Amino acid sequence: MRVGFIGLGNVGSKLAGSLLRNGFDLVVRDLDRSAAAELEERGAGWADSPEEMAASAEMVITCLPSPAASAAVMEAGDGILAGFSSRGGNGGAEAPIWAEMSTTDEAEVRRLAGLVSTAGAAAVDCPVSGGCHRAATGNISIFAGCDRATFERALPVLTAMGRNILHTGGVGSASILKVVTNYLATANLVSLCEALVTSKLAGIDLNTAYEAIRISSGNSFVHETESQVILNGSRDINFTMDLVQKDLSLFAAVAERAGVPLELSPVLIDIFEDASARYGPREWSPNVVRRLEEATGVSVLAPGFPAEMVDDEPEVPGREVIVDRA
Repeated sequence: MRVGFIGLGNVGSKLAGSLLRNGFDLVVRDLDRSAAAELEERGAGWADSPEEMAASAEMVITCLPSPAASAAVMEAGDGILAGFSSRGGNGGAEAPIWAEMSTTDEAEVRRLAGLVSTAGAAAVDCPVSGGCHRAATGNISIFAGCDRATFERALPVLTAMGRNILHTGGVGSASILKVVTNYLATANLVSLCEALVTSKLAGIDLNTAYEAIRISSGNSFVHETESQVILNGSRDINFTMDLVQKDLSLFAAVAERAGVPLELSPVLIDIFEDASARYGPREWSPNVVRRLEEATGVSVLAPGFPAEMVDDEPEVPGREVIVDRA
């Protein structure tokens, strides 16, 4: 099966690497061709344009930093839609698939999905969750929003990139759940920063504080990952302030359309606006803790924690997660 992959950033390069490792005929593209060098050395092909890729691939994946970037790749004169249209298809079982793995706006992904359908292809929004370290090993989780027939056609590709694959409903549903989960992760990160700084100033050894949280009701995925790089001092989780701001704005937009009067979300937006202004939008997101370190005059550092997260679990075949609606 020929798969095209556009967007070889921190996450995209690792997802594309999983496809190569699992034997797919892979064609790649990025604005910076040097980002594709390692994948090309391992056997991936190169497409000179998204149109060229979409004219021949059975699935084209986009993994890009913003909704605007996805729209540009899709709708440009030499974009994916042009490539799909050139095939002269009418949809159906053999239609090519556009898989949007970016974190994006659900209204925008539905708009683009309509254009994909008109071009004779099928669409699925399938963002990932679980961190770059799990993307590297094929153990990340993937949400997939599309009709059931498209999901079953896409599943062999998705299970090559991820461990747990959840069919979330129609197109756009996966994007909603992605920003919901990223919102929760951000809230958890900010609360952990406060917890660690408070523990330090209260005289608690930070290695002990980490373990107390880990074995208690306060534990979370964010604690077991981001707290470690905070305490190491690297703060490197391969995720930046500007991406947090994008995700928070996407969540706020979903909530506004649903008529939800948010209370915590505006506070988080203010915190990250301040942190981005202080440290730069491309600073690692866990360095939001610096706001509290500077305000209190302490550093939350402890020995024995890694500078970056590495997934030490073996790669296992991906599977669909079945929702029990009994």
